[in-house]
Amino acid sequence: MNTGLFPPVAPEVLAEAVENLTARLRKKLDAAIEGCAAGAARAEDGSVTVRFGEDALVTLRPGPAGTVTAAEQAVCTCLLAPRCLHRAAVLGAAPLADAGQLPPEPDPEAGSVPGAAAAAVPGGAEAASGSAPVAPPSTPEPAPVALTAAQLGAAAALWQAAAEALAAGVTAGGAVVQAELLRAAHTARLAGLPRAEAATLRVVRGLRAARERSGAHRLGDLTGAFRELLHTAGLLASGTAGPALTGTVRRAYQPGGSLRVYGLCREPVLSATGYGGVVTHLLAPDGARYSVSDVRPGGLARARGAGSASVALGGAALDHAGLARGGLRIAGATVSADGRLGAGRGVQATPLRGVRWTEEPAAGLFARPAAEAVAARLADRETDPDGAAPALLGCEVAVVGAAGEDLLVREVRADAPLLRLRAAHPHPELPHTANLRRIAAHPGLVLRVLGRPDLDRAATLRPLAVGPVPGAEYTLRLPEEWLGRADLGYDLLQGSHFPPGTAETPAPASAAEGPDLLADSPLWRVRRLLETGVAGGRRAVAEAARTAEPLSSYGPLRRAGFTAAAELATALAAEADRRPRDSFGRLTDPSPDAYAWAWLAASTHLAAAERSLVAASWT
Repeated sequence: MNTGLFPPVAPEVLAEAVENLTARLRKKLDAAIEGCAAGAARAEDGSVTVRFGEDALVTLRPGPAGTVTAAEQAVCTCLLAPRCLHRAAVLGAAPLADAGQLPPEPDPEAGSVPGAAAAAVPGGAEAASGSAPVAPPSTPEPAPVALTAAQLGAAAALWQAAAEALAAGVTAGGAVVQAELLRAAHTARLAGLPRAEAATLRVVRGLRAARERSGAHRLGDLTGAFRELLHTAGLLASGTAGPALTGTVRRAYQPGGSLRVYGLCREPVLSATGYGGVVTHLLAPDGARYSVSDVRPGGLARARGAGSASVALGGAALDHAGLARGGLRIAGATVSADGRLGAGRGVQATPLRGVRWTEEPAAGLFARPAAEAVAARLADRETDPDGAAPALLGCEVAVVGAAGEDLLVREVRADAPLLRLRAAHPHPELPHTANLRRIAAHPGLVLRVLGRPDLDRAATLRPLAVGPVPGAEYTLRLPEEWLGRADLGYDLLQGSHFPPGTAETPAPASAAEGPDLLADSPLWRVRRLLETGVAGGRRAVAEAARTAEPLSSYGPLRRAGFTAAAELATALAAEADRRPRDSFGRLTDPSPDAYAWAWLAASTHLAAAERSLVAASWT
């Protein structure tokens, strides 16, 4: 369904509209939503109207921020309004709004924070392709605080709504189920649990994309979103959660004093919700990671043009291309918890000469073996499974060749495994894939790669920039003004950037000699069971368990040593099929709690097992 004409709608407005419907109208809601896009029209004043027959006309009038945030901004002319099906259907057809579509909060000493724009991507940083946060500067850990009664109640209600949605699955997770999640999310926000609210919105967006058969939908992503939501809500409801699980509404900017930072590379940002821009990654002399971002509505055009846009930071006369190969001396800096630099009125920035990757502090990124760096990232993810995306790592590699759209390389060290370089942004209008193809045409080429490890795939790196290896003959030959690196998302490699001839040494072994520990393991059986539950609900898991013998289903898991995974999958299937009834055929235990806990246990164990295999694939 095309929702391009509709303005974003605040979740609580949609939840209230669905709650006001009668049971009879709720049964018709999903069908009514499907027909809204065809009758939508935009007026000159920015309002959107949808006509239902001769007597019903629904009008959405968004506020100054372009979002419908109040019930009065959605009106219908029928006699049942505002408790009518027409109004609820139009609100349900509109995209969901979140904090990212509201004006950004002010930075200390400033009225706005251009550098915080990446925090405003709807759905958070994980929704924006490549907008992952950098490692935060060292700050003291906050002291644990006890949750209030309101927070405990909101978390319990959110767990209940999430468990009901999981039991329903995509097939039965229509507008009514989504509205219950949205109401619980709104209650969580009012109680001061923004992380739980954000997790809920990701699940609702995933359910919508799955039911609409959107091309951006991935069942694995929705399964991960359910795991995060149940994990967060369950721990919060138990009262044992730490302060990290409550989250923060916006990135709070704190004074950072005087800083010197040097550019590493720039990365295009392109989200599925229409936002685009750039993030420039920076490094301080002490190794602390920072970033400057410029992400706004505009999609692909904005992402392509932002790479050369001016940097709005302390009056520095630099664009992002210059900053990626330059540096800044900043006085009165303001820094968010994840290392983003703010642009307050008191911030002053002076351009500095950039450093090559062969000079400190950038050279330190390539001194550590990639396996050690990935092990540290995985350890961080284990302690905070829903935290920030992994920071950048550098390595020196030799090109093996192409594998579909990916590039196979081997780290230049003894007994190094094959690594897979996968485009950080696969959009055909961005040069990532084209650059990887050009590099793949030169087997034996040695180069330095700076990228982000994909912790969900075996030995996979998402490269952001490449450069020549010092002292190597068969390596890249980049222009002097590029300062020894090429940003794969903006710079297009040409034939003159590669050495003539072929490598003196033969190319490394082919990909067939390197097993994929993750793909070859029998854990796919557990993953399929979990995804079956997300797609078809509790009933689908029970049916799958009835149609397969437990020994043939989970015997390979036990033989491979994954005994715990087999036991948890068996327990999940048994719980899904456990529907006790009384003598009148009525369910004696209709609560989905036990099923949700069994699903969460199997899902959490699977995630931990896959992390271990990913770590092993890098060694």
